[in-house]
Amino acid sequence: MKVCVLGAGAWGTALAIAFAQDHEVRLWTRNAAHASALREQRSNARYLPDVALPDSVSVFDDEQSALAGCELALIVTPIAGLRTALVAVAKSGVPAVLWACKGFEAKTGMLPSAVAAQELPEQVARGALSGPSFAIEVARGMPTAITVASNDIEFATGVAANLHSPRLRLYAHDDLIGVEVGGAVKNVLAIATGVCDGLGFGMNARAALITRGLAEIARLGEALGGHGITFMGLAGMGDLILTCTGDLSRNRRVGLMLAEGLALSDVLTRLGHVAEGVSTAREAAALSRRLGVDMPITRAVSDVLDGRISAVDAAERLMARDPKIEQEDVIQRAQEGNQEG
Repeated sequence: MKVCVLGAGAWGTALAIAFAQDHEVRLWTRNAAHASALREQRSNARYLPDVALPDSVSVFDDEQSALAGCELALIVTPIAGLRTALVAVAKSGVPAVLWACKGFEAKTGMLPSAVAAQELPEQVARGALSGPSFAIEVARGMPTAITVASNDIEFATGVAANLHSPRLRLYAHDDLIGVEVGGAVKNVLAIATGVCDGLGFGMNARAALITRGLAEIARLGEALGGHGITFMGLAGMGDLILTCTGDLSRNRRVGLMLAEGLALSDVLTRLGHVAEGVSTAREAAALSRRLGVDMPITRAVSDVLDGRISAVDAAERLMARDPKIEQEDVIQRAQEGNQEG
């Protein structure tokens, strides 16, 4: 299969390396100097300096040249660049596209699939690639399992079978919205967990935060049309656990630095990379209010990021919430399911 990876950051480069074992891969970066360095050095010095780029990966800085003749486009830009990339894919005539960006589009609050619905012709097959995965581990060939989600399960199954390898296992899924929501909101919860760890609250508090955070993801996902069981899988619980506990998580590092009392601008300068949870927190909090979905952790993170409350005060506010019956979410969803049946 001829695959074009749009976006030569850490994750795009890692996927290009992984798929190049069995496929013809083209890697596109918008920066001509970056493209030249990738060709000459055969490594991504900024994002994955210790991993060699296979000779079979061709590097481009012109989108249409990279996309020409490809069977699958894989968009691995930040979500801010998704719409532009989709326009390029539509222009190229590539018949299928996956996006690996996670979050809600700024200002519109749209999931990637909704953006794709606006920009892609109906005949273009599409879906999302998501799940628990750190780029450096995938680039080094360490075992990883992720999800290909599409409303067209035959497309998802076919892509998963084509891209699947012994070290990078792909599972097909038909709940596109649920997979997208899980991938988006877990970054917000990773910021919250970083704050929790940075304040020294301990592992008991971390476990509680992750568990209640998963409930928030499920509530929002179901309100948007996702399936509850999706959030127990790779793109829900799996991605949440990795991002909230792994030291390689950018969003977790944002939370750790916020706990030190650093301003968000200083945090992002130190980070030096995009942390999607920052923009996603605001959009998810706004969406929860519009839909009437209870998401106290997400809203607290949004308030901290916008400077309305300190990290310490946010933690205290969450702990001061009235006690609730933990099973009420499960009971409510079961009742709704029975009514629908």
